[in-house]
Amino acid sequence: MEKIKKVGVFTSGGDSPGMNAAIRAVVRAGIQSGLEVFGIRHGYMGMIEGDIVPLNSQSVSGIIQRGGTIIYTARCKEFHHYEGRKKAYDQLMKHGIQAVIAIGGDGTFTGASIMSKEFEIPFIGIPGTIDNDLFGTDYTIGYDTALNTVVEAVDKIRDTASSHGRIFFVEVMGREAGFLALRSGIACGAEAILIPEKKGQYEALRKHMAQRAEKRKSSIIIVAEGEEEGGATEIAKRIQAEFPDLSIRTTILGHIQRGGNPSAFDRVTASRMGAAAIDALLDDQKSIMIGIVNNEIVHVPLSKSVKMHKNVNMELLKLAEVIR
Repeated sequence: MEKIKKVGVFTSGGDSPGMNAAIRAVVRAGIQSGLEVFGIRHGYMGMIEGDIVPLNSQSVSGIIQRGGTIIYTARCKEFHHYEGRKKAYDQLMKHGIQAVIAIGGDGTFTGASIMSKEFEIPFIGIPGTIDNDLFGTDYTIGYDTALNTVVEAVDKIRDTASSHGRIFFVEVMGREAGFLALRSGIACGAEAILIPEKKGQYEALRKHMAQRAEKRKSSIIIVAEGEEEGGATEIAKRIQAEFPDLSIRTTILGHIQRGGNPSAFDRVTASRMGAAAIDALLDDQKSIMIGIVNNEIVHVPLSKSVKMHKNVNMELLKLAEVIR
């Protein structure tokens, strides 16, 4: 492989707290290793349009504590087609970029894996998603911050729930994965947690609501947005129809889960992964994701990270049922 001198970095898909810390680590570790680093703005869309700017140490100064991403993010349908990826490749060649570091989730890595095979250009993935649903890593950037955001919000909601004896259905993000819902539900003492990975939860919820109706006690019900029975609003309507005497409210936390200053854990995790991505490129790696397993950096094939399914922790599921 030709010695790499110029590296591009971009963020794609949903933003997550800690992405800036990862960008900062990529830039500074890259410069330390004698590389030129370029920011590809607006994800794959910016790659296709040639929205590419040089980054130096000063460019990433004072961003480690900021949420979001300074090089922006976007979703790009054009990149789904070969013609779009060819435009992206031509722009990379125009700027002399020989390798790319992609920060994002499964959609980002799917595109990176395909383009890497088509054009023989090294891609290294850094997992950045609040869902924590990527196979091959214990943690993804942004998950810890989002988790703490959810817990802080639910703690405040519980104050009102307790004061009025109300049932609150709180919807958290997780269209296909319940990692955020499960762990946050345990952390805030939720009386029930509904996640996509566990089927047939509605009947158990009905029994719980019947008990609550008799005792007139408040409850917090955490619902992952992708739960099979529907989101928090739909489930709350069904429960209200069956138990009209219950005082039920619904809160959808929405995009506040994506924002905010990254936690110390996310800042350190992002920094480790960013530096490890540069190390991987210098070691002639390609088409891999940087992961952390048992607090150690690991390399996972990009194709495996998106094709393999990450299972929820069964011990946590059992714990949630035991202590609710």
